[in-house]
Amino acid sequence: MVGMNRAGRMEAALRAALAGTGAVAIEDDSGRHVGHAGAAPGGETHYRIAMVSEAFSGLSRVQRQRLVHEILQPEFAAGLHALSLKLLAPEEAAT
Repeated sequence: MVGMNRAGRMEAALRAALAGTGAVAIEDDSGRHVGHAGAAPGGETHYRIAMVSEAFSGLSRVQRQRLVHEILQPEFAAGLHALSLKLLAPEEAAT
């Protein structure tokens, strides 16, 4: 993952950790947070992630968020500040 930007590293980590991952959309939202806590010059601190994964089936919204935060812990340790998450199981995405 050397040479990848943060969004690329996050997508790779999520796909590697979560079986049955389908659609993943990651958007750098840092520009909307300039001057806020955790913002840094150059961005890559605030992201929106929307994804569909079989791994989310049977999990509550909070359990899904905790799972994603755990997977992305190395990015938080390296300067990621905040995520906005929309995490769906395949059966929810179809509706």
